[in-house]
Order: sequence, then structure tokens, then C-alpha cells
Amino acid sequence: MGHAGAGAPQGPQPLPGVEYVVAVGSGKGGVGKTTVAVNLAVSLGKLGYKVGLLDADIYGPNVPMMLGVTRQPNIVGENRIEPILSHGVKFISVGLISPGDKPMVMRGPMLHQIIRQFLQQVEWGELDFLIVDLPPGTGDVVISLVQTVPLTGAIVVSTGSGVALQDARKALEMFHQVKVEVIGMVENMSQMTLPSGEVIDVFGAGGTERTAAQFGLTFLGAVELDPAIREGGDTGLPVTLAGPDSAKAKAFYEVAKKVAAKAEEIADNSEDVLEIS
Repeated sequence: MGHAGAGAPQGPQPLPGVEYVVAVGSGKGGVGKTTVAVNLAVSLGKLGYKVGLLDADIYGPNVPMMLGVTRQPNIVGENRIEPILSHGVKFISVGLISPGDKPMVMRGPMLHQIIRQFLQQVEWGELDFLIVDLPPGTGDVVISLVQTVPLTGAIVVSTGSGVALQDARKALEMFHQVKVEVIGMVENMSQMTLPSGEVIDVFGAGGTERTAAQFGLTFLGAVELDPAIREGGDTGLPVTLAGPDSAKAKAFYEVAKKVAAKAEEIADNSEDVLEIS
């Protein structure tokens, strides 16, 4: 037995005080994954859960803009990072540390380091949910995440278009390979209702639900293509702040309730497995 690494924890370690860790991914960029992650986090908070949001989209960290706060986080105690609180959600993002238009140019090991720090050095406190907004596609960040912390499950966001769904299937396969359960799929920018009441199908509404069924996965819901949702993100006031009774926000709350129920179910099942073995 060498001393190297003796006593070092092996494999992913649960975060003390954090009940469920849920990753939000997509195969393709531009499908509104961060919009879903932010509104899911705000919805869960409004439903009474304690929520954190980790912006792991290193190359396009949009969470600070969508939550309306861009100040640098405080360092507390022994080099611990205090998350920023906005709209009832504690969050952290590379966009807070490297603000402005300068891109983060990083190789795999540096990414791994940042993901680890954001999980382990941030004072998350007691959380029911830690939502992790992943970069689009299938890459290093997901691997760093699953190596660092046990995930409850993942959500895959897509539009209904064949192109987006082709990439979403790759994301599903990636989560399967790293043994992360898929909580379900969300169809974003599903259809568009004009002021006249006419409905326009822009990206192939219904495609995501069919794909979920094909893979035996839960369909978590469809979110309309609506300028109000985009404006909410651009102004740092997510539509879900209006509460579950708001017509614009309702779809996100439906998704949030399903995610909460499914996360509890997954956790219960894995506890049962532990007891049997």
C-alpha cells in the first residue's frame, strides 16, 4: 500500500446537504436549454424547494444575464465561494468570474478543475435541488460532473425538429453511457400562438414527445415559442417569477412538478437497491 492518495475519497462524492443533483443537457445549442434550466430552478424555488443552479456551460455562461446579476461572488472562510442569490435561487457561473465578452479558452483538465470547484468549494448550504446547466453536446464537462458528484438524473431539452432530435438522441446515449438516469425530455419552442389565436408550428411540435416515447422516457412537457420567455431571459426576470398561475409560466411549473416527483422516485428506488444488496 503506497501512501499516494491514501484516504482520498474514490469516485463521486455526494455534496453534504444537497438532496438531488439534476443536470440539464441538450444535444444541440440554441434549443433553449439554459432558459429551461433557469425557469426550472425559479419554479422549484416558488414551489417551496431550496434550489441552487450551477452554470456549467463554460463557453456560453448565460445564467448571470438570465438571473439578472453579474457581480463577482464573495470568498468566505477558507477559500470558499459564496453563491449569488437571485429570485430565490443560489447560483454560480464562470460568467461571474470572467465577465464581459472575453471567451473562456480552456482544455479538459482546466474544465474539470472548475467543475470540481463549483461543486465542492461553493457554500451551497442545504439544498433540495442543485440544477446543473450543461454545455450543449456530449463532452468533457459531463464526464467531470459524473466523476465528481452522484447525479440524481438528467433532463434533455430539444425542439421538435428532426435535426435537434438527432442530436438529442446522442445526448440520451451519452447519459446512458455514463450511467445517469434520464428524468425525461422537454420540448422547448414547441409552437407559437399568434395574438389572433392562430397556432404556428415552427420547429415540428410533438417530435420530442415521440422521441421520448420511443426511448421509454417521461415527456416532461412542451414550452411554447413565446417572446415573453425570451424577454424574461434577456432582462434577468424569468417568466416563472409570475408564479404557477401565469399562462406564460404554467408549462415550466408543470415540468418542475414532474421533475420533483421523478427525482424523489429515482432516489427511493436507489435506496431500495442499497437495502437489498
